[in-house]
Amino acid sequence: MLYRFKSKATGDVVMLQPNGRRVLEILGKDPEGPGIILPEQIPAAIEALRAAVAAEEAEAERKRLEAEAQGEEPPVPPEERVPLRARVAPFIEMLQHCQREGCEVVWGV
Repeated sequence: MLYRFKSKATGDVVMLQPNGRRVLEILGKDPEGPGIILPEQIPAAIEALRAAVAAEEAEAERKRLEAEAQGEEPPVPPEERVPLRARVAPFIEMLQHCQREGCEVVWGV
């Protein structure tokens, strides 16, 4: 399954199901059905995504330092090879553009 995020101001942003679901969960949105991010919700959405990226990077750094202290290589699970920062960058750009244009982002419609 794909998540297709649409707006009147940008091209679509398409994510595979696990990534789209994670983004919607970070935003506190229901990943099961259609939805909308209103223009007034966009600043909080951008902040939530940036906070999630910062948390993921801090956890990765903590694990790296812990493994280094024990003389080991930090494990890299397959699902984490592409960091959240890279996965959400196009979506954050979409949100920023929609914020400037004052339009909403929708999915599942």
